[in-house]
Amino acid sequence: MTRLQHAVLGLAALATAALVAIVTAPPPAQARTIVDSAGRSVEVPDTVTRVFAAGPPASILVYALKPDALLGWPRAIRGEERPYIAPAYRDLPETGRLTGRGGEANLERVLALKPDLIIDFGSVRDTYVDLANRVQEQTGIPYILVNGRFEETADSLRLVGQALGVAERGEMLARDVEVTFAELDAILADVPQESRPRVYLARGPDGLETGMKGSINTEIIERAGGRNVAEAPGQYGLVRASPEQVILANPDTIITWDRNFHRAVWSDPLWAGIEAVQRKRVYLSPTAPFGWIDRPPSLNRMMGLKWLAGLFYPQRWQGELREEARAFYRLWYHVDLSKGELDGLLEWASGRAP
Repeated sequence: MTRLQHAVLGLAALATAALVAIVTAPPPAQARTIVDSAGRSVEVPDTVTRVFAAGPPASILVYALKPDALLGWPRAIRGEERPYIAPAYRDLPETGRLTGRGGEANLERVLALKPDLIIDFGSVRDTYVDLANRVQEQTGIPYILVNGRFEETADSLRLVGQALGVAERGEMLARDVEVTFAELDAILADVPQESRPRVYLARGPDGLETGMKGSINTEIIERAGGRNVAEAPGQYGLVRASPEQVILANPDTIITWDRNFHRAVWSDPLWAGIEAVQRKRVYLSPTAPFGWIDRPPSLNRMMGLKWLAGLFYPQRWQGELREEARAFYRLWYHVDLSKGELDGLLEWASGRAP
C-alpha cells in the first residue's frame, strides 16, 4: 500500500472524530497567512508552539529551527543516536508519520497532541497537496508543505522560520546553506564533468540498492560534484542494480551507510575488481543522529555535503572534517560533541577498512 493510500484510509476512518474536534476547538486569537512551497495560502496561528512533523524530514527541520515546538519524533531517538541530540529532546515520544513508508499516524493521535501546525518537508507534488488539504479540512489544523529538494534548502528554512516565528534563526541557517553552496560552486566552476569522481551509492547489506541520477536519494552526490554512475534516461528513484551493472560502471568512489556492506566489501570477490575497492575509496557515512547522505533526505544532508566535498576534492575543499562536524552539530543540532563522541561519529568516514 502506498504512503498516500495509508493516509487516505486513516482520514476516512477517523473523519467523525476529527469533525467533532473542529466544532469544539476554539479558533485561534490571531492568525497569519503563509504561502507554502506548493503555493497554498495557509492561515497559521500568530504564535506556534506545538508542531506535528508529518515525517522524518520535517522533524529534523523543526528540530533545527525551533526544537521546543517539536511534539515528537516519527521514530523515537534510539541507542547510539542519543548523544547527538540535545538532552531535552532525546525522549520526545514516537508519534509515527502521516507521510512516507508505513504512514501509521492516524488523525485521532494527531488531534490528541493538539498541534498548532502540521509540517511536511519533501515532495510538493499533487498527491501531497491533496493529502495536506484533506488533513487540514478534516482536522482544522493548518498544514504546510515545504519543498525538500536540496537546491531549495535555503528558501525552505526561511519559509519555516517565518511560520514558526523564528525568522532570524531561519535566516541564519539559510545563509549557512548558501555559503556552503557558494564555496562548492567556486570549486566546481573549473572542474570539467569528465574530471569529477564517478560515484556509486551502495545501499543495503549487499550494496546493490542504489539511487538513480536526479533522485532525491542521490542529489547530494551530484551537488557535491560527483558523477552518479547509476544513470538511465527517464529513470529516477531507488532501484536494484545487478552485480554486472556495477562492474560495468566501475565507480572510482563508493558511498554507503551500511556497516555490514562496508565490512564485507573489502574481501568480497564480487567487488574486488572495482576501482573504488582497489583504491580504498569506499566510505562509510556517519548516521547519528541522522544519516549524512539520506535516511532521511533533510537538513542532515548539509553535513554530508561538506563531508563529500572533502572526499571528492581534498586539495580544494578548505574544511577540516572534525571541526566542521563539531560546528555543524552545535549550530544545527544544539549539541557540543566531546572528543569521544566525535571519534565514534567519524570512525570509518575516512574510508579505511574496518
